[in-house]
Amino acid sequence: MQWLTGVRLPHASRCSHGADQRWRVGLDTASPELGPVISRLEPLPPGTAAAGDDWHGDWLSPMGLDLQINGGLGLAFPELEPADLPRLQELQELLWRDGVEAICPTLVTCGVEPLRQALTVLQQARRADAAERDAHATPRQRCRLLGAHLEGPFLAHGRRGAHPEQHLAAPSLAALAERIAGFAGGPAGDIALVTLAPELEGATAVIAELCNLGVGVSLGHSAANERQAAAAFEAGVTMLTHSFNAMGGLQHRDPGPVAAALLRGDVALGLIADGVHVAPSMAVLLQRLAPQQVVLVSDALAPYGLGEGQHRWDERLLIVEDGSCRLADGTLAGVTLPLLEGVRRLAAWSDDPGRAIAAATVLPRQVLGDRRTPRELLLGRPLEHSLRWKQTGEGLRWQVAS
Repeated sequence: MQWLTGVRLPHASRCSHGADQRWRVGLDTASPELGPVISRLEPLPPGTAAAGDDWHGDWLSPMGLDLQINGGLGLAFPELEPADLPRLQELQELLWRDGVEAICPTLVTCGVEPLRQALTVLQQARRADAAERDAHATPRQRCRLLGAHLEGPFLAHGRRGAHPEQHLAAPSLAALAERIAGFAGGPAGDIALVTLAPELEGATAVIAELCNLGVGVSLGHSAANERQAAAAFEAGVTMLTHSFNAMGGLQHRDPGPVAAALLRGDVALGLIADGVHVAPSMAVLLQRLAPQQVVLVSDALAPYGLGEGQHRWDERLLIVEDGSCRLADGTLAGVTLPLLEGVRRLAAWSDDPGRAIAAATVLPRQVLGDRRTPRELLLGRPLEHSLRWKQTGEGLRWQVAS
C-alpha cells in the first residue's frame, strides 16, 4: 500500500465547513495493468500529519464530464457519417488528454435524417469502444461517449441563437418519435438529454414522454417566464442549458427561468465559463447563490482542437477568435475552449477552486443520476484516471494524478 497525504477533495455544498478537510489516500499497487488504484480515503484530523507523499493541499478529483459539446477536430456531431469513426476516436483521445473522461455528444438542431444518422454512428462508436475494452486489458485511453444531448429542434424561434431556423419543429409526440424511435434513452443509452422550450404548445406531452423513456430534459433556447419555467420543473425538467444564454435573464420585474431554478434548488444550472457567454461577476454570483447546482459545460464546436480563424459549420461560416465562435453576422455560437479551462477561469474569478472543480467533475455526474460523493467517486478508481489540481501563482493548474 502506498499513501498520499494532505489531499483535498472538491466540494459543492452551500456550507464551507469541511472544504479545507485534508485526506490520506491509500493506493493499491497490486495490479500492474491498472497502475495504482485508490482503495482508501481517510480524513485527517485538523493539525495532524501522516506518512506518505504530501500533496500540501492539492485537490484530487475524478476526470471531467461534459454534458454539452458539439464536436471537435473539424467534426460536427450532427454531421457524423460512418466514415468519420476513426476521426471521432481521435477526438475522444484528445478529450481524454484534455482531462475529460466522458461526454454527452451534443446534436444541435438539424434535419431528421442527419439526426438519426448521427445517433446511429454514435451508437456504433460506443459499441466499438466497448468491444475494445472487452478485448484488451489496457485499451486506448479515450473519453467515453455517453448518451447524446439533443439540443433542439423544439426551440423558441426568437431564442434559437445559431440554430438553423428551417429545422426547428413544433413539439409533438409524432415529431419526437420521428427523430428518436428505435433509440434507447438514458445516460448509458443512445439519448441522455434533450433541450427544449417548455412554453411551446405540445411541450408538456413531450417532456412526459422523455421522462418515461429515462431521458433528462433541459430548458433552453426558451422564452419561458418564471411561472412557465417553474411549471416545467414540476413536469420533470431538471436542468437549464447554458444559463442566461438564449433565455430571459435575472430582471427585477421579470425574473425568468434562472430565478425559478434558483428558488427550486434542485435544477442543474449549465454554465459556459468562458467570460463571454456570461460575465465573470454573474458566473460567480450564480455559483455563490447555488453552488450545488452550477454545472460547467464547454459548448465546444467543431473547431475545438484546431486553430483560430475561419471554419465551416454546416453551410455557414464560423469565425473563431480568442476561443469564441461566432457566425458571420456576429451571433455567438459557442467556444473552442476545453472544459477544464472553464474550471480554471471560474476558480480565478471566484477564488474558490474546490467548488469550481466540483462543477465540472462531480456535479455533471449527478445530472445523469450518479449521486455519489467525491470520496465515493474516487474509491476504486485508477489514480491515472483522476486529476491533481494545484493552486499556483498563475492560477489553478491540473495534471493527470500520479
